Amino acid sequence: MKKSDIEPFFATLQAANPTPETELEYDTPFELLAAVLLSAQATDVGVNKATRRLFPVANTPQAILALGVEGLESYIKTIGLYRSKAKHLIEACRMLVELHGGEVPRTRAELEALPGVGRKTANVVLNVAFGEPTMAVDTHIFRVGNRTGLAPGKTPLEVELKLEKRVPEAYRLHAHHWLILHGRYVCVARKPLCWQCAVASWCDYKPKTPAP
Repeated sequence: MKKSDIEPFFATLQAANPTPETELEYDTPFELLAAVLLSAQATDVGVNKATRRLFPVANTPQAILALGVEGLESYIKTIGLYRSKAKHLIEACRMLVELHGGEVPRTRAELEALPGVGRKTANVVLNVAFGEPTMAVDTHIFRVGNRTGLAPGKTPLEVELKLEKRVPEAYRLHAHHWLILHGRYVCVARKPLCWQCAVASWCDYKPKTPAP
C-alpha cells in the first residue's frame, strides 16, 4: 500500500464507523482486563457469555480472589483453556491487590508483569480503558496488515511497529478497532469479501475475490 493510499483507507473506515468499540462487554478497567485475559484463543461472544455470569457475582480483584481457582472455573468453563486462564486471572488479581491497591495499572510494563497479560492484552487495556493510541495486533490485524500491504510483517510486533509508523496520527486512537472489525467481518481469513469491501481500491491484495 502506497503512503498516499493510507489517508483515504482510514478516512473511509472512519466514515463508516466514527467511534468503533470493542465487542467485549465491560464497565470498568478491571472488567476489561479480565475479559481480554479470558479472550485468548476464544471469541468475544463466548467470553461475553461467561462474564455475564461472572461479573454480577465478582467484578473486582478482591471478589475474584475470594472465589478461588475452582470457584472461578465454574463461571468460565465454557471458554477454551479455562483452567489455565483461571489460574492466571487469580494470580493477576493477587498482584493487583498486593501491588496496585486493587486498581489496574496504567503502564505497559506493569500490565505485562501480570500473569496471563501479554503485549496485545496490555495494548487493548491501554487503548480502550485509558485512551492511548496503541495497536493491539491480533490475528485479524496481522492478516489485514499483511494482506492489504498496510503493515506487512512476519510477527505481530513487526506489524505493530509498522502500524505505529504508517497510521496517521488523526486515526491512531481507533485504528486497531477499525482493522479488527474489518478483518472479522470483511477481510476474513479464507475468502475475503472483496466485492463488499469499501477500501478495496487501496488494497494490495491481487487475487481479489469476486462476488459469488
